[in-house]
Amino acid sequence: MCGICGELRFDGIKPDPKILNNMGACLVRRGPDNYGSYYNGPIALGHRRLAIIDLTTAANQPMLDQELGLVLIFNGTIYNHLSLRQDLQALGYRFSSHSDTEIINKAYQEWGPNCVEKLDGMFAFAIWDLAKQTLFLARDRFGIKPLYWSENKQRLRFASNTQALLASGDIDTDLDPIALHHQFTLHGVVPAPHTILKGIRKLPPAHWLLIHNDGTKHQQRYWKLIATRPAEPKTDEDWQQLIAETLQETVKTHYAIADVPVGVLLSGGLDSSLLVGILSQAGINPIYTFSVGFEDQPEEAGHEFAFSDLIATTFATKHHKIQISNTEVLQRLPEAIDAMAEPMFGQDALAFYLLAEQVSKQIKVVQSGQGADEVFAGYFWYPRMAAESGNSWLERLQNHYFDRDHAEYQRMVTPNYQLTDPTAPLIANLLAEPDADEFLDALLRLDVTTLIVDDPVKRVDNMTMAHGLEARVPFLDHKLVELVAQCPPELKLRDGGKHLLKTMARGLIPDAVIDRPKGYFPLPALKYVRGKFLDFMRDILQSPTAKSRGLYEPVYLNKLLAEPDQHYTRIQGNKLWHCAVLEYWLQRHLVR
Repeated sequence: MCGICGELRFDGIKPDPKILNNMGACLVRRGPDNYGSYYNGPIALGHRRLAIIDLTTAANQPMLDQELGLVLIFNGTIYNHLSLRQDLQALGYRFSSHSDTEIINKAYQEWGPNCVEKLDGMFAFAIWDLAKQTLFLARDRFGIKPLYWSENKQRLRFASNTQALLASGDIDTDLDPIALHHQFTLHGVVPAPHTILKGIRKLPPAHWLLIHNDGTKHQQRYWKLIATRPAEPKTDEDWQQLIAETLQETVKTHYAIADVPVGVLLSGGLDSSLLVGILSQAGINPIYTFSVGFEDQPEEAGHEFAFSDLIATTFATKHHKIQISNTEVLQRLPEAIDAMAEPMFGQDALAFYLLAEQVSKQIKVVQSGQGADEVFAGYFWYPRMAAESGNSWLERLQNHYFDRDHAEYQRMVTPNYQLTDPTAPLIANLLAEPDADEFLDALLRLDVTTLIVDDPVKRVDNMTMAHGLEARVPFLDHKLVELVAQCPPELKLRDGGKHLLKTMARGLIPDAVIDRPKGYFPLPALKYVRGKFLDFMRDILQSPTAKSRGLYEPVYLNKLLAEPDQHYTRIQGNKLWHCAVLEYWLQRHLVR
């Protein structure tokens, strides 16, 4: 894991090193182990390294391959880099390091843009071709690794986070009305290419972008998720065995491809507990596990230690249990907001931030259970959507997922930000894309390829990398996801959801964890808003900066402030928190 940044000039002027240094300074926490830069004519490349594979200086970046005339900066991990190395060596390529980074340069030379199709892992990278004077940018299939960019007639800049681009200067920071509507409709999700700021875009997952030194660009999607039944039917037992074998192999691979220890973020839920069980079954010892908990509220417990302790005891892990007070939550909230590349509504962003801080003091890499609910149909709203009949696919999703209907959105924002609904048509078009047999096939594909990217996946990347911690998400291995996407939806929904994982876990982890009601990473103080947390949000929303921005209608805002723990979205987000965290993110990032 690392941080990357760069600038390509189109106007004949050489990049200013001060700009690259300013961008690189915003990536220090993503890569505390080394900084490198490269300049050549119109291009400037910067890289902050978190050393995970090949800890020697031979793996430092930017990585210049003199023989091939290619310069690479890379963020991520390629899990099949050893087999690719063998393939490329058979083709005559020579290697000077043991890193997965060097694989990408050789693969690009051999297969061009199609090299991304051969990479198994999470990645965002840039390759400068000295001879062709072209810049190649690429992002992994599920957008696990971020890649933002900003462009005008003179130059294109890119980076691993928006903070780096904002630090470069000359960025249009007006709010993007389309992105704003997405933000408040899709639980903080703003699908690519939009971001909340007009002047910053992001490369969509499973896409590459080729830019010439005159500014001409070509973007292409290189992968699609097929959610149809296979030509040869399979029994339930066949599906269960295939998926179990694939997940076991994936978890072991995600553990093995590292030259440093790898732990597990253990929430106490089925997904993370299953990761621990698989690693233990594979003979891994010791297993490092980490759990976090917060203060209870009358309506909800602030931790799931009863279950995480059970798993830690069952498998004799080296367990670390972290308890955070509400006072610390409030004190540390500004830091977590600063670490967000885009504003996040999920209340567990702060939980991940504080957990990652403690974990990073022990190890550099962890596995996390993100993606399991979306891939295996674990959320409570899936059965509700599936059971609905007589409505369009869009209406079935809308009725159980959208945070606000369009009419409420129009009441929430002032006239300057009102617009014709852009979110419902986007979601309808994504649901209607070919190669999905049934509604739930299309729904889960939408979740995995679009919605998850800018909610839990982005949250985990931002909050862990804020402390130089690499988070791996084996449930989002593309081979596993491709296999599960072909599986009949009713098999996933059985037993209240995640039937395939529950069956696999039976006999491996305690039944108490498998049969428990689904939990969510709890941070009750940001859901049931009262006391100092209410004062904090009121101060933000009634500040002179917020009033000057004029984003929210006072009547709507005053109602939320008067009843702070009474207004929730369909998936139980607090609407006051949503309004406050967006405004606070804008203030913390000095957006006008």
